[in-house]
Amino acid sequence: MSLSTHVLDNATGTPARGVPVRLERRDGDSWSPVAAGETDADGRLRDWVPEGEWRAAVYRLVFDTAVHLGPDAFFPEVAVVFQVADTGRHHHVPLLLSPYAYTTYRGS
Repeated sequence: MSLSTHVLDNATGTPARGVPVRLERRDGDSWSPVAAGETDADGRLRDWVPEGEWRAAVYRLVFDTAVHLGPDAFFPEVAVVFQVADTGRHHHVPLLLSPYAYTTYRGS
């Protein structure tokens, strides 16, 4: 199926637009690039994983949060590691972001 993400700025209650996001897959002891993009005006990124690259594996989403929070951000980058067992299901991994905290969860 697919992977989507959403970045919401909890401090302002608004979507975080233009946040660069990388998707990497764990291959042994290293990470291989799979896809890259940036959040849209609604803070969302969807339909961005190339066909044939989505498989059961461990993945890492890397959010360049300094683009949104500024160069002095406490969390200039956020990495979220998750495992995909069922590629037939949609996976949504959002990021709730504020200057000194972040939260993520398995969405729908």
